[in-house]
Amino acid sequence: MNLQSNDFEIFDLSPRFELDRATLDERWKSLQREVHPDRHAAADAQTQRQAMQWSVRINEAYQRLKDPLKRAAYLCEMNGAPVEFLMQQMQWREELEDASTLDALERMADEVAATRRNLLKDLATTADTDKNWPAVAQQVRALMFIERFASDVENRMEVLGQ
Repeated sequence: MNLQSNDFEIFDLSPRFELDRATLDERWKSLQREVHPDRHAAADAQTQRQAMQWSVRINEAYQRLKDPLKRAAYLCEMNGAPVEFLMQQMQWREELEDASTLDALERMADEVAATRRNLLKDLATTADTDKNWPAVAQQVRALMFIERFASDVENRMEVLGQ
């Protein structure tokens, strides 16, 4: 195995959306048994470090492959159609759930506003210069999410400010 292998190669699976979850889970357990750092506790430092790297890499791949949305996004990236904004949306939602202070929410609101400004600037080029309407549609969907999310952040700020 190679640390640079894609997630599907690590799990010896064909790169496709539909996966047999039982096969994936069994392969994960088998791989972890092989490389788990505890199994290499008596080995030299380099072997222990490699075991730790492999364990982390296998867990990262497993987390992506077991989640249908993350798996779909990963397939898109592998095939030259990255969905960065989808990942950004997921990250923002998680951060909003975890935010417990007004400062954290204000930083989030600033980041969302900056992303909105940049997306609007890019939209002008995509529409007026490139006339790439499928890309424009994606940018509009992203802006629609940003508008809703900004409102969610403001509502959360109001609740915490009370």
